[in-house]
Formats: sequence, structure tokens, C-alpha cells
Amino acid sequence: MNTVNSSSGDSAFPELGPETVLNLVEESLGVPCTNLCRQLSSYINRVFELMTVDNRGIVVKFYRPGRWSQEALQDEQDFLLELDTQEIPVVPPLLLKNGETLGGYQNLFFSVFPHCGGRSSDEFSEDQWMEIGRLLGRSHAVGAVHAAKDRVRMTPDRLTSDQISFILESGVIGYPELALRFAALCRELLDEITPLFRDIKISRIHGDCHFSNIIYRPGESFFLIDFDDMAMGPPVQDLWMLLPGKPEDYLLEIDLFLEGYETFHHFDRRSFALIEPLRAMRFLHYIAWLTYQYKADGAAPIVAGFASREYWEGEIADLSDQLDRIREGTGNITLY
Repeated sequence: MNTVNSSSGDSAFPELGPETVLNLVEESLGVPCTNLCRQLSSYINRVFELMTVDNRGIVVKFYRPGRWSQEALQDEQDFLLELDTQEIPVVPPLLLKNGETLGGYQNLFFSVFPHCGGRSSDEFSEDQWMEIGRLLGRSHAVGAVHAAKDRVRMTPDRLTSDQISFILESGVIGYPELALRFAALCRELLDEITPLFRDIKISRIHGDCHFSNIIYRPGESFFLIDFDDMAMGPPVQDLWMLLPGKPEDYLLEIDLFLEGYETFHHFDRRSFALIEPLRAMRFLHYIAWLTYQYKADGAAPIVAGFASREYWEGEIADLSDQLDRIREGTGNITLY
């Protein structure tokens, strides 16, 4: 989440009926489509499945207004195109008639992608852990070539600090004593984890690399999909979200991953110490995202009871437990 202070007016979607979507895509691609216009599930954006008259499946994504700048969206597009050029299995955007990959409509930007079906898995075999390592090693090698121009920097003193400020300034914590506890706890957390990120190199990464964003196509390799949260961050971010549980319980899987990864790119083993801090940052990222949705749309449909006293008491307890885990060094691992 890049823009955490957008107003509700800036983030409201204009009407996107089937006629509007089909006309925009046909005009942008210069290719006629059938009448198929099926809206797909997406928490943030508006996504539609279409079909061209020559039976090619395509997907058009309309990005939520105010969330990303045009430059940030172009960072995502450029990264995908660079990965595709290196024959890394991703789904790059299609070129529009004007030679660009981003189209515009009112206050929206949109992109069109080829439809890429597949299934995700919540458990990898030993061979697949090595394959995932190779996939991410190749991707991170490309990501390290140059920096993104306008993507978030996934460090506590930048991204997380901004998100904490947004949560507190939004007024969404409607209980003064809980707001004070939350603020104090976040200050402690930032003081604890910020030094750990010093001297750790950051580069372009997927940023949201969980099981649902890696799909398998029979007879082909794994594909990395949905680069919506691409960031400048430590590469270990794209590993820990794939682990089914605590990292110390999955040393074999990590070792297999690294065997594949380091075939193509160096992995800084010091960054294992960032896994639990990154998990805490993920907690705060999600709270900030819910706050953004709540302020923009007037509701947070994904979490029942969001902004209630019970919700904040639970979040404070979870963050406190995570801070204790970080201070105890729980989760730190050593591999050779």
C-alpha cells in the first residue's frame, strides 16, 4: 500500500459497467471482443475477464484510484516486462495500440493481461522448494539490476513508520487509552527492529509472495503472479511468507530453497534475522490497509468488528507478543 492518506473522493471507482469495460479494451487493444465480461474477485482493484473474437482470454485490471502513482504503476509494468524478457514465468501486460502498457479512463489507470489459468498449492515437495528457490533467485537477480522509481521501501523507518502515523492520525482508534497503548507499543517496535535493517541491501521484489500468488500449470513451471504490491525490500520478504509456520521448524525447506536460489543469485543469510520483524510489519501493513479501506469506503468488509474495542485489544496483544518474540530472538536461524 503506497498512498495511505488518500481521501474517499480520490479512491472512489467510477462506474465500470460491461459496455464501458468492453469499449475501453477494444479501443485500447484495437481488437474486437465477445460479449463476455465477467468480474473477478479483487479486494483492491476492479478486475474483469474478457474474450477476444479469436478466442484469446484476457484480463483487464483497473487500479484503485489514489493508491499508486502513475510512476509506481509503471514500475510494476516494467519489472514484469524485464522478467518476461529473461524468460522468467510471469504474466506481463499486453502492449496497447499506442505502444504503452498503461491505459487511462477518467481518474483510473488500467492494464490488460493475457489470461493465465493455473492452481495454487499450500504445500511444496522437496523438488518444488528447489524450483521455487530458482524462480525467486532469477527474479531477484533481475530486480537487483536497478531500483524502482516510485515504489515503497520496505523498511521500518520508511513504510512502517508512515503506516503507523496514518493509523493514528486517521482517528480510527476511537478509544483514547487504546490509542496511547498502540502508539507506545509501535514506538517500542520501531526502536527494536529499525537497527536490524541497517546494511541489508534492498532491491525490487514481489513483496506479497504467498502461496496464492504462485500458480502451477500442468506441464509447465511455477508462475509468479500479481505484482500489485511490488516493493523495494529485502529479498527474504519473498521467502518467509511461503513458510507454513515458524522458520525454525522448516530448516530443510529453507535449505532446499537456498540451494535453488543461489544457483542464480546471492542470498544474504544475515537477513534471516528480519523474518520476525517483517512479520510484525505485515501486521501493521494489514491494519493500515483496513484503515484505508474503512476511511475510503466507510466499511471494512473483510474483518468483522474492525475498529471495535475488542479488535484493538486483540491487535495490541498480538503485536506485544510479536515484539516479545523479536526481543527473545525467537525464529532466528543459522544455515551454512
